[in-house]
Amino acid sequence: MGRVGTALRELRGAQKSAKGVSLYSRFVNRPIGRYLAACSYALGLTPNQVTLISAAFSFAAVAAVALTGPSWALGLAVWAALAVGFAFDSADGQLARLRGGGSAAGEWLDHVVDAAKLTALHSCVLIAFYRFPEEYGTTAHGWLLVPLGFQFAAVVTFFGGLLTEKLKPRPAPGSPAAAPSTLRAVALLPVDYGVFCLVFLLLGGGRLFAWAYAALGVVAALFLLAFLAKWFRELSAVRR
Repeated sequence: MGRVGTALRELRGAQKSAKGVSLYSRFVNRPIGRYLAACSYALGLTPNQVTLISAAFSFAAVAAVALTGPSWALGLAVWAALAVGFAFDSADGQLARLRGGGSAAGEWLDHVVDAAKLTALHSCVLIAFYRFPEEYGTTAHGWLLVPLGFQFAAVVTFFGGLLTEKLKPRPAPGSPAAAPSTLRAVALLPVDYGVFCLVFLLLGGGRLFAWAYAALGVVAALFLLAFLAKWFRELSAVRR
């Protein structure tokens, strides 16, 4: 417990800015990730190993959605695995900071796993809608377009946000960090990955899951339009 306690104390003072982060990530996922990072540090794990643990939980959940018919037990298991995977996704970066900084290869691996996770998750929902149409109420072929549209919105949002951060000029060293907005943190909840994972608790409802998933897909598409306009406006002022 000594190394874990010391690591926790160090991590409390080495957190990333909360600007642009939803309430779930700020008050649930990051704190859980902090404990996982401290335990991983005590066990001697590397950030890349923690990234792979995150991937293992996430892809196990993804495979279960595609291969198993809907049930309440499956929904609970899938949500738990996705939530744990998301927490480890937060832990790898925190562990890297605890160890004195990450590597370019580690950041690359983290982003590749995130992109693969997003793509696979919506692909497996599409497979589930195709394999179990009676259970999900997705006998109409148009339902298969829903995961494709959701996947498009999620991937473009992920890539667009990542690229915007790379292209924006970095703040001058020593400049004060912008204060996080509580209103923005609340507004971002519908497109927070951790909140999205909650929809899988409805897998046992079959049709209920399909409609809830579709509703989140519409929200993701609307947020994408807002994000694209905001990012383009911000980058229009940047000269390279």
